[in-house]
Amino acid sequence: MEEVKRKNLYFIAPRQVEIREETLPALGPDDVLVETICSAISAGTEMLIYQGRFPQDLETDSTITYLRGGFKYPCVYGYACAGIVKEIGKEASPDWLNKLVFSFQPHASHFIAKTESLFLIPKSLSCETACFLPNMETAVNLVQDAAPIFGERVLVLGQGVVGLLTASLLKEFPLEELVTVDRYELRRKASIELGVKTSFNSDDKDFDKKISPDGEDKDSVDYTQNKFDLTFELSGNPSALDDALTLTCFSGRILIGSWYGEKKTEVSLGRAFHRSRIKLISSQVSSIAPELSGRWDKARRFEVAWKALERIKPEKWITHRFPIEKAAMAYQLLDENPQETIQVLITYS
Repeated sequence: MEEVKRKNLYFIAPRQVEIREETLPALGPDDVLVETICSAISAGTEMLIYQGRFPQDLETDSTITYLRGGFKYPCVYGYACAGIVKEIGKEASPDWLNKLVFSFQPHASHFIAKTESLFLIPKSLSCETACFLPNMETAVNLVQDAAPIFGERVLVLGQGVVGLLTASLLKEFPLEELVTVDRYELRRKASIELGVKTSFNSDDKDFDKKISPDGEDKDSVDYTQNKFDLTFELSGNPSALDDALTLTCFSGRILIGSWYGEKKTEVSLGRAFHRSRIKLISSQVSSIAPELSGRWDKARRFEVAWKALERIKPEKWITHRFPIEKAAMAYQLLDENPQETIQVLITYS
């Protein structure tokens, strides 16, 4: 293996990133070298790191090998890289050479990996589509944890990438009603294009009072009954949890998929919540729900996620592509003008 230099993206301080050139070590006997084609920026967790809103004492990720350790600057982050295998170690199977692969890797132009950490990208999918795999796995996990029931009324707060993927999966269920909410027009439009009949603007005054089942007179709705059986809180905004409590019916479920980092807000648990028997369910993709773990493992869940990517084709939500040299502009855009974005990719060429 000739000496390979890579461009690596580092978070060095709040709202500061830089590209560092580093020399990769020699390949181990069972290693492969991957040249990255594209990687997806997470507008949730990753932006908390960019903004400096992450808990200092929390492990970066307990299941992704390349993200072990705590959150502290300078750090690398990212978990959605797709690329092509360019070189293989002496003991690696030659079948891997020139294969398109996905890996949970930080943003970098090249990386060395063990083959067991790589996913072969199905021939029916592009590298750009494969970059949605982590978020699709998250959406599958959210829906599995929520376990929608035939005929339920379901609300999804937040129509970023995870919210849109979750809504896409929910559209495949025989629900009585599916409603989404987002503050940004671009994302509400994407939600409607999925076939969701109604998507509300959370910035509208009293938007929660405008939500009612189809065909009802909004002025005469009994909000003690005509609320949602199941609510997903995926907005990343902790104040949305209060909206979820208001909009969820007696004995309903609220599935909390947002990670708030160090963002805090008051939640009104002293009003009707005390008598509501509402269940608050935390959901995070790094583990399988205990009640499913006897039948499900991550490999089976990934198979489901790949097939869902083929059906849903989320590449239509890529709004921006930035070369790694201009990554700072990508993060600035997401930070200052998120209303213009859905999925932002970093490209390497």
